[in-house]
Amino acid sequence: MIDRLPHEKGFHVSWDQLHRDARALAWRLDGTEWRAVVAVTRGGLVPAMIVARELDIRTIDTISIKSYHKQEQGGLKVLKSPDPQLMRDGEGILVVDDLVDSGRTLELIREMFPKAHFATVYAKPKGKPMVQSYVTEVSQDTWIFFPWDMALQYVQPYRGED
Repeated sequence: MIDRLPHEKGFHVSWDQLHRDARALAWRLDGTEWRAVVAVTRGGLVPAMIVARELDIRTIDTISIKSYHKQEQGGLKVLKSPDPQLMRDGEGILVVDDLVDSGRTLELIREMFPKAHFATVYAKPKGKPMVQSYVTEVSQDTWIFFPWDMALQYVQPYRGED
């Protein structure tokens, strides 16, 4: 096996693709009367907004848990919790994130709100058991490049020159 840098096995997601995938997630979640959406910040903010719009959910809160430091996973720290009166044990709450990777972040949230429904746009195999709903599975060794992490710029061809 050849060691690769994160960008060498990358899955690049455009704004359009994220929008389509978040709408597809909403369609999978339709049919339940959700009390609220809780976005896992920061990555879950955009998908949560799209899901809330598609399902006409007006009550939205956030939970912020820091787990990455420069693309490396570290210890978990809750920076901001959602309103406890809204959350209770999580029943009727839809927790939305962009990606479940190792599952550690959602595992912590599940301990806090065991009856919440967990949904992500993208899922990796290690984290998949932490979510009830997702749209696209990617391999564990794939790095997902979200549109908010990228800028348009020239890229040298893989082989040869211009």
